[in-house]
Amino acid sequence: MKHHTFAVYVEDQPGVLNRVSSLFRRRGFNIHSLSVGNSESAGISRMTIVVPTDPTGAARIRALLEKLIPVIRVEDLSERPAVVRDLALIRVAASHESRAAVMQLVQVFDGRIVDVAPASLVVEICASEAKVDGLVEVLRPYGVLEMVRTGRVAMDRGSAAEASQIAPPRAAALGAGPSTSLGAGPSAADGLSCSV
Repeated sequence: MKHHTFAVYVEDQPGVLNRVSSLFRRRGFNIHSLSVGNSESAGISRMTIVVPTDPTGAARIRALLEKLIPVIRVEDLSERPAVVRDLALIRVAASHESRAAVMQLVQVFDGRIVDVAPASLVVEICASEAKVDGLVEVLRPYGVLEMVRTGRVAMDRGSAAEASQIAPPRAAALGAGPSTSLGAGPSAADGLSCSV
């Protein structure tokens, strides 16, 4: 069963996340990952929702989401060229003897070490899900102590994005000030570097 990636633009107000996630629960769809952050327009948040389903189920999900009042627009990015990334922080056991080997593996996967402790390292990687999975697997023999992942975020490549901009009148009607009731994603100030 294919994982479908939906970009869902919603009004940034309390309770929206609960309404969207409850829709999936009521209809029996499992959410593989869900990430939420501010969009390019004030008052509008963007959800990236990944759901394992078939084309019929994907069409049904899209139709159901579009019926929700706070939802402005829904896009299924699964069949379009897109930039897809996943950010992970991984705490891995690293003794004095194994530390150099762990650091070499991290470098091969274009990750970086963001914290060092006497018996462990914290690794950051921002890449495709397959690449993150690959790094996790090669680190498991050393001992993966803790891990957190953002889940998939995606954006159309090239000119495909130009045809799907939020309508300015609708965006403007939602207010001018920034809002964070749904949570904000990483900014450029965080110094994150993503690889393919």
